[in-house]
Amino acid sequence: EKVGDNDSVIIMTHEPNWLLDWYWNDVTGNNITYLIRDHLKGRCKLRMAGDLHNYMRHSFVPSDKPVYVQHLLVNGCGGAFLHPTHAFRNFNKLYGTSYESKASYPSFEDSSRIALGNILKFRKKNWQFDFIGGIIYFVLTFSMFPQCELGHILQDDTFSGHLRSFFSTVWDAFMYMLGHSHVSSASALLLLIAAIMFVPSKVSRKRRAIIGILHVAAHLSAALILMLLLELGVETCIRHKLLATSGYHTLYEWYRSVESEHFPDPTGLRARIEQWTFGLYPACIKYLMSAFDVPEVMAVTRNNICKKNMDSLSRGGDVIYYASVFLYFWVFSTPVVSLIFGSYLYICINWLHIHFDEAFSSLRIANYKAFTRFHILHNGDLEVFTLAVDKVPKEWKLDPNWDGEPKQPVQLSHLRKFPSKWRATSSQQDPGSTVRIVDQFVIRQTDQEAVNGQ
Repeated sequence: EKVGDNDSVIIMTHEPNWLLDWYWNDVTGNNITYLIRDHLKGRCKLRMAGDLHNYMRHSFVPSDKPVYVQHLLVNGCGGAFLHPTHAFRNFNKLYGTSYESKASYPSFEDSSRIALGNILKFRKKNWQFDFIGGIIYFVLTFSMFPQCELGHILQDDTFSGHLRSFFSTVWDAFMYMLGHSHVSSASALLLLIAAIMFVPSKVSRKRRAIIGILHVAAHLSAALILMLLLELGVETCIRHKLLATSGYHTLYEWYRSVESEHFPDPTGLRARIEQWTFGLYPACIKYLMSAFDVPEVMAVTRNNICKKNMDSLSRGGDVIYYASVFLYFWVFSTPVVSLIFGSYLYICINWLHIHFDEAFSSLRIANYKAFTRFHILHNGDLEVFTLAVDKVPKEWKLDPNWDGEPKQPVQLSHLRKFPSKWRATSSQQDPGSTVRIVDQFVIRQTDQEAVNGQ
């Protein structure tokens, strides 16, 4: 049947392309546009969509221009995670008609506050990222270990002189990486390619390249600074005789001195055990203690490399040195790589207008659930209201009241006194107690320009 001249139409699509087209500066949904503008000609009172995991309603601003759609509503609050609303706060025009935001859930202010979690909570929510990030930082600085000439940094008399020498050394390390390092420079190039590809493809190539370069520059700078700080720490300990004082087995030698002092062996039992085990008895203790004395191994090997260069080490010595460096460098770098990546997402969503999906999916927010209901009034007007729950309970239990209700005659769930089989473990978090109306408005049946928004 054809739509009558006085009929009202609601159009539902899977995604709110009026918002996404504005966000990406794109044009999609030509068939829907043709239907609304050329066929319905103002009879579309409401356009709805999901896909974005939030709630927003925009209503038209009365003017002399034709109004093709009165209300634009998106409600995807049933999704697994939350999407931001503040990223779309500046949307105000569709089909030549001006619109204003009437409701958003969460509010623009709450959405901005939640976005700050990318800086403060990214590592907590995505701790698995530490494994990859720490390895990436180590590979980026692999060829710069060790830094043997650091005396000039420690010799300056002023704090500004220390900083100037420090960052000058960081720059020298960067230039060395570009000119001489195969592993680190190749890793930086691969990271740059990955960073550029991570930027959404709808962004222009020039802008993608700029964002990718700045992103990698932040990570590379942080990795070089952390590398130099670690080397300065080892150098300082060596200068103050805290490390590299007596070879690889300082801890074992201390153990033997304490053992001989407090546990004398007048019968020569330890010597016989060493003979019976073919030397395994002291050797196992000796090398196990070296394994646990990682700073000493790192400092002694670093001294040997600085005195005799890297070629003086065997392949096993190389492995031991880089493994000991990796253990400490990985611990230092993991908080920094998460902080920089979280800050990147925060900057992108607030100022660069990209990564709204990645920035909020990384926070894994399961709260802010909402659903929309329609109610046809006696006069034919359509009442639309949206109910929401700010905090979703994490623990549930069976509701004995539901099981105790008579099952016959069969009743629809909304007519039952206890419609749900489950209830929250904590009564204070039960959705039945915390649900609230976040938006309510009426669409008039006859007057196309009558809007009652709250």
